[in-house]
Amino acid sequence: MDPPALSSVRGVSRCVVVALAVAGAAWTARGIWQIRLAVAGLPPSGPPDQGDGRHRPLTGLEDAYHLVSACGDIATVVCAVAFLAWLLRVRDNARALSGRRLHYGLPWVYLGWVVPIVNFWVPRGIVAEVHRVGAPETRLPRSVNLWWGLWLIGALSGVGLMYADSTDAVIARAYSHVAPLLLADAAVVGAALACALMVRALTAAQQRRIDVLRPASE
Repeated sequence: MDPPALSSVRGVSRCVVVALAVAGAAWTARGIWQIRLAVAGLPPSGPPDQGDGRHRPLTGLEDAYHLVSACGDIATVVCAVAFLAWLLRVRDNARALSGRRLHYGLPWVYLGWVVPIVNFWVPRGIVAEVHRVGAPETRLPRSVNLWWGLWLIGALSGVGLMYADSTDAVIARAYSHVAPLLLADAAVVGAALACALMVRALTAAQQRRIDVLRPASE
């Protein structure tokens, strides 16, 4: 008889990898458009946001960047939802496989990303705990630390995932200081690639444990 609450993770992992690929492509496109803006240079009329609530009409390139940026935001949200679904699945399996309560409770799967200070280590800790249960005899994959390091750079650099300014403000920065924007974009794309490798590695390790525990007839 199967252990309770054990579920296959292959399907959801494939969805995550596809979502990560789309998000990485979207952020790559964002970087390409930022380069195009920098090469084109600031129009004589100045930046889109003229101050005091005044905005000039967008150029064709600026309008296209708004579209690319919106697509990137949508892809990021879809990717986040898919990743959380995967993380919940592998965490539930890890708890069933270990037969004990995990160090990080269920609320931390969500709160760990948004609570200040602890969001520097809790998500990585959840992933590391899943790996320890799924493959206790192997070392933590390097992709975990690579993913987390690049994620922190991209999210907390002030110009990446957590950049709070408007798209018009980002356009203005692309005209004057594009390098920090491109570095943040590169970190986000790298984090997406490392995350895909991490998801595949942890999924394979946990799925092997699940397959061993299931009857051969399944």
